[in-house]
Amino acid sequence: MAFASHQRAHFDYEILEKYEAGLSLLGTEAKSLRKGQGRLEGAHITVRGGEAFLLNAEIPAHQSANAPTYDPKRNRKLLLGKKEIAELANYESQKGLAIIPLAIFAKGPHLKLSIGVGRGKKKFDKRESIKKREATRDIAREIKGGR
Repeated sequence: MAFASHQRAHFDYEILEKYEAGLSLLGTEAKSLRKGQGRLEGAHITVRGGEAFLLNAEIPAHQSANAPTYDPKRNRKLLLGKKEIAELANYESQKGLAIIPLAIFAKGPHLKLSIGVGRGKKKFDKRESIKKREATRDIAREIKGGR
């Protein structure tokens, strides 16, 4: 079960590669995410100085009264191995590729971030995705109604 997900990621991007990373969070952020609060829309990942960061992800404080100076869109460090960071840096340098967060989920007691390396879809690719989705819905509807 995902606590936060990027709803349009698979629609806007063709996902070429997936990674799993740990997140460096504050206690209020972890509690807030486990309650299902948090948004990944508009967020992206960048590599700076041999470290990967999650930018523009909105994670509110669990109790806003306890954190008056808290910034919900602060940069968060990703916990990855050196090889994975090097691969992401290589993808980031390639033109036309984006590194985007897909979902935040729990793996045991830890919160993890699913990362996708994707190429942006063109308008006609998106139309094709819509046609496929509608066709599968129609087929499912016929099967359900036919019984």
